[in-house]
Amino acid sequence: MTPAEELERAVKTVRSALPQNAAPKVGLILGSGLGSFADTLEKRIAIPFDKIPGFPAATIVGHAGNLVYGRNDALEVLALQGRIHFYEGHDLARVAFPARVLIASGCNTLVITNASGGVDPTLKPGEIVIISDHLNLMGSSPLRGANDDSLGPRFPDMTTVYDPKLRALAKAAGAEIGMRLREGVYAGSPGPAYETPAEVRMLRTLGADLTGMSTVPEATVAAHMGARVLGLSCATNLAAGITGEKLSHQEVTETAARVRSDFEKLLRAILRRIAEEKA
Repeated sequence: MTPAEELERAVKTVRSALPQNAAPKVGLILGSGLGSFADTLEKRIAIPFDKIPGFPAATIVGHAGNLVYGRNDALEVLALQGRIHFYEGHDLARVAFPARVLIASGCNTLVITNASGGVDPTLKPGEIVIISDHLNLMGSSPLRGANDDSLGPRFPDMTTVYDPKLRALAKAAGAEIGMRLREGVYAGSPGPAYETPAEVRMLRTLGADLTGMSTVPEATVAAHMGARVLGLSCATNLAAGITGEKLSHQEVTETAARVRSDFEKLLRAILRRIAEEKA
């Protein structure tokens, strides 16, 4: 089965579970501790990952493992309630496959969220940052191997993976609710071990402000398929060596839970503005 045929099969399964006239235009990828936003959608329909061909099961705490259809006011969305990670043992093409399904199902705009470690020492735990660019330090690419020209070009341009207009829209949405948002560069690493203090110093030298174990594969295939991307990263803690404290996934999920209300308020404001943009 070709990648395009596998994708078509997955999209057919998703579309068959949606209302007949459903037309979602925005896809959400909700990271660690942030998936509860999908539970707030109106007319919600949840499809477990294991019911969709090509989707591996989500295995990490804080990732429910559902694809959810619903409405935020009048805007129809598809949301990944959790994601697949490279460190779970999948290749990057498989990790990014759910993002391809969102785009092929009609979502030409992706809002990708994650929990991250702050490389910039001025970041405060729980601060939400707009991703302006990324460093792929995962050692591979989801586009590795034979290219299917029906999905995208062999050599996609990566100059503006994170759409400047969407970044400006997110800043305006933040100002609307009294949240000042800054931008930062996200470094994607393979995981699952957190970075060492020496690696964090290296990342700072390379220009990274945030570091995590996701987002880069999904953003890369979005660029390949011509979709717009907005990246939002919740800096749940400062990275190794900055404070001297040990890192844990519990801290990540607890901080994400603490800022959940602010994050959901921001996401609603962003989606309202995207809806107005599309009207």
